Amino acid sequence: MNQQQALEAFSALSQETRLAVFRLLVTAGPDGLASGEIGEQLGVRQNTMSTNLGILLKAGLVNRVRDGRSVRYLANHDGISGLLGFLLEDCCGGQPELCRPLIRQLSCN
Repeated sequence: MNQQQALEAFSALSQETRLAVFRLLVTAGPDGLASGEIGEQLGVRQNTMSTNLGILLKAGLVNRVRDGRSVRYLANHDGISGLLGFLLEDCCGGQPELCRPLIRQLSCN
């Protein structure tokens, strides 16, 4: 991930509804959620939800897949990894032992 992509991702996450959507999709796991389900769970109108999902999609933080007549949205783990990698790229000045606690905290293990 380059600096421009990171700025776009941070910009997408800097709005309350989009951050809530992103966190909801991370929690939802690999099946994701239909856009209508997301709107219902967060109490957001469909047209507003579509706009916010489009911004997250453009930022590379979510993916979408067609599921019959509806569209499901999922957290884009490559985008998340790219953003975290960008943030930690120069971490600890070549002393990886300093980063281990942070890496453990980020690990799903």
